[in-house]
Amino acid sequence: MGIKKKAVTLKDIARETGYSVNTVSRVLRDKPEIADSTRQTILEVAETMGHVRNMLASSLRSGVTHTIAVILGDVANPHFAIMMSEIEHYARLKGYATFLLNTDEDEQLELAAIQAALRQSVDGIILCPAQKTPRNILYMKEKGLPFVLIGRRFAEIPTNYVVCDDELGGYLATKCLLDSGHREVLLLNGLGHISSAAERRAGYLRAHAKAGLAPRRELMVEIPVTASGCAKAIDRLMQKRVSFSAIFAFSDMFAWKSWACLKRHGLRVPEDVSIIGFDYIHSRLELPFQLTSISSQKRRMSTTAVDVLLAAIQEDWGKAERQPAQQVVIHTALSEGQTVRNHA
Repeated sequence: MGIKKKAVTLKDIARETGYSVNTVSRVLRDKPEIADSTRQTILEVAETMGHVRNMLASSLRSGVTHTIAVILGDVANPHFAIMMSEIEHYARLKGYATFLLNTDEDEQLELAAIQAALRQSVDGIILCPAQKTPRNILYMKEKGLPFVLIGRRFAEIPTNYVVCDDELGGYLATKCLLDSGHREVLLLNGLGHISSAAERRAGYLRAHAKAGLAPRRELMVEIPVTASGCAKAIDRLMQKRVSFSAIFAFSDMFAWKSWACLKRHGLRVPEDVSIIGFDYIHSRLELPFQLTSISSQKRRMSTTAVDVLLAAIQEDWGKAERQPAQQVVIHTALSEGQTVRNHA
């Protein structure tokens, strides 16, 4: 018969970390007023030593699971993968476990993901909504589950959200291209019901208006945000002989796929066509080229979303006073790369 392994105690963890038993206990019970560095050290040592909390028993007693569901639209997009990594790391520092659900930008899959999270008794949800209708948002409000939207928002529904300044990003990208001499700028955008796409389009229009230019309707193209229609959109414009010398793409994924399609047509970037993307994924990926892009401050968006959600959870538990919905808009900026060239 094997020897039963002795359970790791608070004293064991305290001895290993150098902190008091009381401090270790407070961290493992997710008590406030503990420095993040202290919390991280204790949690990492506890995990390494094999300390396991009986979360089921704890949650049955308190109704608290210390878990967060993160529901995103397209985890194949590195932008979302990076944000999930930031959310998971920061939530872990705060004593929360996270799990990821993907919706493929489908409203029915989004509802199924929300219901799956509810069945897991999560304490809250971070959601990048599909936005075809507000139905799923109203469903979460009806269920009374704390949640925060990330990356997109519903103007008509008062909810917690953390977004970047999409209108400013659209303006900065388009202004850069117009200032570089381009007069035929293709807006390769997401579908108009998505708030970020609508706001980036507004920035595109504002930049044209400031320059005293009227954009051509055929140069404002909308496709699904999964980027599956990029090549078809470029091919269609080429077939119709619609001319453009620059592209402002809804995302870096759109920009990359457009670049590949242009190459198949024998066009070079930036010599023949300039491109600006959105999300600045290059900040995390070392690639042999640098795409000019709009930075959406992914780390700040992710950590702010966690903070907003945890504040909402505290309110739900009655440990904090009710506050109006927290609606955070984070500054965007142009990150210059190698894909914009002056157009004679």
